[in-house]
Amino acid sequence: MRNIFFITFATISMLISIETTAQENDRDGLFNREAFEAKRNAFITAEIGLTPEEAAKFIPLCDELRRKRFEIGKDCRNQSREIRKKENATASEYTKAVDTCLEAGIKEAELDKEYYEKFKKILSPEKLYKYRDAEFKFARQFMREDHGQRGRRENQRER
Repeated sequence: MRNIFFITFATISMLISIETTAQENDRDGLFNREAFEAKRNAFITAEIGLTPEEAAKFIPLCDELRRKRFEIGKDCRNQSREIRKKENATASEYTKAVDTCLEAGIKEAELDKEYYEKFKKILSPEKLYKYRDAEFKFARQFMREDHGQRGRRENQRER
């Protein structure tokens, strides 16, 4: 049970990080959310070998799950952002932020469990396992590409 919670928490943290990066880039006019989502969904479809029928049912559920996770994590991200802006945050502010983030993690884990049950009705256990790996793999690949592009953009600005 601990391993499941840890893996879920790590996944959620990574996805929140990706979504936050996506939001920041979107504000700069450099990020196209629709293109990103299409790329992620195509990657996942190919990586786990979804049939067109499976993809038609599974991908909308994945998108729905991601939106709900994002909404759950909003308070955590906002409080964390506020604390980073403050020079002298109080112990109670830190405690509140940690409690809020922990509660968000618990809600996200419950949401993951709920959607896992829905996913089981669409995909085989093997494809469900591959899905988890595909999410991690895409996140790593995206972060590598994003950091590489960010470095190139910064070098071009300096010239």
